Amino acid sequence: MINLHEILEKLSKERPIFHSEADFQHALAWKIHEEFPNINIRLEKPFRGICNDKENSKPWYIDIFCFDGEEKFAIELKYKTRELKVKKNGEEFDLKSQEAQDIARYDFIKDISRLEKLVELSEINMGFAIFLTNDPLYWSKPSKRDTNDEAFRIHEGRILSGILDWANGTPEGTKQGRNASLKLTHSYKIKWHRYSNLEGDDIKVIKGKALEFKYILVKVPP
Repeated sequence: MINLHEILEKLSKERPIFHSEADFQHALAWKIHEEFPNINIRLEKPFRGICNDKENSKPWYIDIFCFDGEEKFAIELKYKTRELKVKKNGEEFDLKSQEAQDIARYDFIKDISRLEKLVELSEINMGFAIFLTNDPLYWSKPSKRDTNDEAFRIHEGRILSGILDWANGTPEGTKQGRNASLKLTHSYKIKWHRYSNLEGDDIKVIKGKALEFKYILVKVPP
């Protein structure tokens, strides 16, 4: 089985920053291919019967699906950014502040829940959920408690387990399309890892101060 931490470490030396989530997805898939050419890789592979919609007909598209014989694993990605504009080796990266951290946290935990479901259905042997960001609001312990999304916090040391839901009184506009509570079968302790820091002679910072990127790698077991 591949070590995704090692893959990400190698990738960070070549690509310390990405234009978008799709750019990150393609770069990671290609790096896996370079390191493990015998592994078959598919992007946006659809699975049906995973979502909780009324007819259970809407497919869920896995970001990266890998298989080698009987071994099958899935990788889901999130790439959330704070404003940053830099130039590296003549290539300009212009990241916007995406904000809506509560929604991003919910969606990340939903990825974990769905990966658990795929393992339960024997569609995959294991799953990985990766969250990469240069926004410290995700990894920093919140100063306020009793927020609407307190159950979905993913700061350093947080343990995710059981049934997670929005706080009572959360506006419907906030929960739109994300009303359902999320159930986790396993327990996951959140650990943030350094991905890259854009301070260096080969980087020209044009705008923004969020130069450090960190990531979570959650492994969903068999």
